[in-house]
Amino acid sequence: MTGSETQRTDKKSLRKVTGHTADWSALAADCVCFANAAGGTLLIGMEDADNQPLPEQRIAPALLDQIRKRIAEKTVNVQVAPELVTAANGGQYIALQVARSVGVASTSDGRYFVRVGDSCRPVLGDEVLSLLNDRPALPWETLTSLQVKTLDADPGKRAAVLAQLRASDRVKAAVKEKSDAEMLAHYGLSDGPWLTHLGVLVLGTARDRARLGTAPSVQAIKYDEWGQKVNKWLWDDYQLSPIELVDALWHGIPDFHESYELPDGLHRQKLPAYDRRVVRELLVNALVHRPYTQRGDILLHLYPDRLEVINPGRLPLGVTPQTILHASRRRNDRMAALFHDLRLMEKEGTGFDLMYDVQLSQGRSVPVPREGVDSVCVSVGRRVLRPQVVALMADADARFQLRQRERITLGLLAASDGLTARELALRLELTGTEELRGSWLGRLLDLGLVQQSGKTQGTRYFVEPGLLKEAGLDGRTTLSRIEPYRLRALILEDLQRYPGSSSTQTQRRTAPELDVRTIRRALEDLSNKGEVRYEGEKRWRRYWLTANG
Repeated sequence: MTGSETQRTDKKSLRKVTGHTADWSALAADCVCFANAAGGTLLIGMEDADNQPLPEQRIAPALLDQIRKRIAEKTVNVQVAPELVTAANGGQYIALQVARSVGVASTSDGRYFVRVGDSCRPVLGDEVLSLLNDRPALPWETLTSLQVKTLDADPGKRAAVLAQLRASDRVKAAVKEKSDAEMLAHYGLSDGPWLTHLGVLVLGTARDRARLGTAPSVQAIKYDEWGQKVNKWLWDDYQLSPIELVDALWHGIPDFHESYELPDGLHRQKLPAYDRRVVRELLVNALVHRPYTQRGDILLHLYPDRLEVINPGRLPLGVTPQTILHASRRRNDRMAALFHDLRLMEKEGTGFDLMYDVQLSQGRSVPVPREGVDSVCVSVGRRVLRPQVVALMADADARFQLRQRERITLGLLAASDGLTARELALRLELTGTEELRGSWLGRLLDLGLVQQSGKTQGTRYFVEPGLLKEAGLDGRTTLSRIEPYRLRALILEDLQRYPGSSSTQTQRRTAPELDVRTIRRALEDLSNKGEVRYEGEKRWRRYWLTANG
């Protein structure tokens, strides 16, 4: 039996469809919400706080026909299938299945709605145009307007994709038994004798892919500390399919394969500058979730401290930078299914969870999404802000085999000095603090990894102090109490590599945990000793090594 309401599940009282309290317009709006999102189920005859109907509740079968008829009258482009269900306690309820609409669904009086998280919201103004663009009557993937014959597909790409699908453990045995032609049709790559737009994108020749007009091309640009371009890589000849682009980008950009050495007792461990899982997830998201009705390059901007992936088009309607960790809406269904079965992407709605998990486990900042006027940018930090977090997370995971959400929560708490329930819920993009006690905190309190103080929303969660001390995160062995001579050495080394830097730039590179005022005092001390000189005043002051430095 279903518990709380979710993106694809909602509960409605039986009073909404019976007697003088029946509200068919409200039920129609709920159906439109699900149809414009990913589809879902309305549990009619179930109160919000209950997991089962009343034991004595009985429903006349004729009500199912009435629901089907009234929804058809009050909606456009909505398909429903009501089913009478008997619960374990003997009570009855209706499971109203709402299919995801191919085009845009609306109420018969011209109103639009969409399901966002566990609530239904109206679509107004310019958002209607976004919904129409996201949900055309004929999806871009299925069109065959280029009239490219299936027989004219690139033989190498066709053979490689079919071989990968047949070797994938995510593809059902019944699908693997299909002929080549049947498998291409199953994944929407062909329609009769023609390749679909998706088929051209994945299997077509470079010439046919270029004819699409919106096939992805990629620019990767590297910048130095001052924002000057120092290198550039291009993938703009349409030789590669989106499937091939993922590996080509990963192997073709040298920065992805750099690494750091972190102290680990008497030894040093290597940590990649960018984790392969995070980079691949960013690239796959950019390729799978972009609007293929809109032109524009995918841009990769590599800075000394971060990677930015910029994709043309806005986020799908119902997804915002604040809800991206939990909201899940596909823009290109068939491509997403193909990439999933090829093991190129995680299951729906888990990609950002994975990136949060990996970044926090490596002591880095979490991904930061930003939405522009006609683009979406996701930024991931390169630098390890707190090296000690790496050892703490690895030890906790090895001892307790933590679940993904538990690792994310532990990583957030380890990277801070503790968070209140409200602050932690905000970092996890949750709508309320009551959701924390579920899978996010999970077993962390019971295992003794996390402790709490206070009550209700004033509750403060923090990593067990003994673990922080073992990992060197208790404040006595970290950069927050760094010895002055060591800090001066770090600053001199930094100025040797980056002459003409400001105090803020030096602080970001050498000791981001420290207050910039500490760096300024150290620079002033070095200046008084004649090891550093400066030009300019206040915010425009820049520093260089002297001959003595």
